[in-house]
Amino acid sequence: MTATSTEPPRRLAPLNPIQQLKAGHLPRRLVQLYVGLILYGASMGLMIQGNLGLDPWDVFHSGLTKHVSLSFGTVVIAVSFVVLLAWIPLRQWPGLGTISNAIVIGLVTDLTLSTVGKPDALWLRIVFMVAGVVVNALAGALYIGAQFGPGPRDGLMTGLVRRTGLSVRLVRTTIELTVLATGVLLGGSIGVGTVVYALSIGPLVHYLLPIFTVRLKLDQPTPST
Repeated sequence: MTATSTEPPRRLAPLNPIQQLKAGHLPRRLVQLYVGLILYGASMGLMIQGNLGLDPWDVFHSGLTKHVSLSFGTVVIAVSFVVLLAWIPLRQWPGLGTISNAIVIGLVTDLTLSTVGKPDALWLRIVFMVAGVVVNALAGALYIGAQFGPGPRDGLMTGLVRRTGLSVRLVRTTIELTVLATGVLLGGSIGVGTVVYALSIGPLVHYLLPIFTVRLKLDQPTPST
């Protein structure tokens, strides 16, 4: 006979920056946060080098790189801080994960691009693309599950949802279609990888996020008397 767990399900908690630091499991969460951010930057580098299309925000980033004398990673960092300015009217506070996201991902993307070459064989480019999507989903689950606040772009979405009362689906779709269209107009890299990412990232993160969401002190079950 199988015992039934009485523990509550793991969930993402609405915490302010101070609460995030006081929520327990700090060493494990910090390691998970930065491993996730490093993997996220590496996954972006793989998709870029695979050259089969990027996710909507990276189509936008790649389009910008054609018009400014900045590296891809530097553009990612710059856009992150511009997006954070939009948090001000939304009355959101960035957490440690938010600021780390804005900086670390861009740095790791540039490091990946400088150390991993572009493959010529189509099959290897497909491997890069698929690996990029899967690693990106894993990375997202890791850093989001560490519960140190959303990244700048995700926070923009959640802030708009809260302030407007519109659905997550509508707000996210509107944002991503807008940045995708803008990126295409700027000459960003779009292709089959863009479609694969759009169709795969949601289900992958949906499956992985509960696995890597850290159960915080406020999630701990109270002892029975």
